[in-house]
Amino acid sequence: MTLASRAPIRFLPQLRDGKDIHHWLTGAGFDHLPPEWLVHFVGGTLVLDDGRYRAAIETGSLERRPMFTALDGDAVVWDDGTREPVDVVLLATGYRPNLGYLQPLGALGPDGSPLHSGGISLTHPGVVYLGLEFQRSFASNTLRGVTGDAEYVIPPLAAFVRKAPAAAGL
Repeated sequence: MTLASRAPIRFLPQLRDGKDIHHWLTGAGFDHLPPEWLVHFVGGTLVLDDGRYRAAIETGSLERRPMFTALDGDAVVWDDGTREPVDVVLLATGYRPNLGYLQPLGALGPDGSPLHSGGISLTHPGVVYLGLEFQRSFASNTLRGVTGDAEYVIPPLAAFVRKAPAAAGL
């Protein structure tokens, strides 16, 4: 089995002193630090691991390779041009949204990321984002954190919808 990724995997242990890392992040308040503070502590993407994934890579039962460059029929094409037949390709894209279709609207910055504050568009009233990495805090990177982000963006979205003119013909 092969795991292809853009960069080497950086693991964060799931358990510390017998407790889940989320216990420590919540208790320490780290979950709620603003994203601009977090870049000083978290450089890049971390993968929570209870030890099984790191062990699988270290023992060779799971091979980690740089990302393939193409899919061709029933094969992946690696960066050196070799083709490897595969049965399954599972794309786990994580927190990297592809929002290029918003570029013509001016809703994205030069790096292609949404121009927003806490998930609320800075360029277009009525546009909100949910599920962005570090949207409002470190907790935004987790399923338990997305609830708080949703609670944050829904009131302004609802206010916009209430004030928006009714759709023609509806």
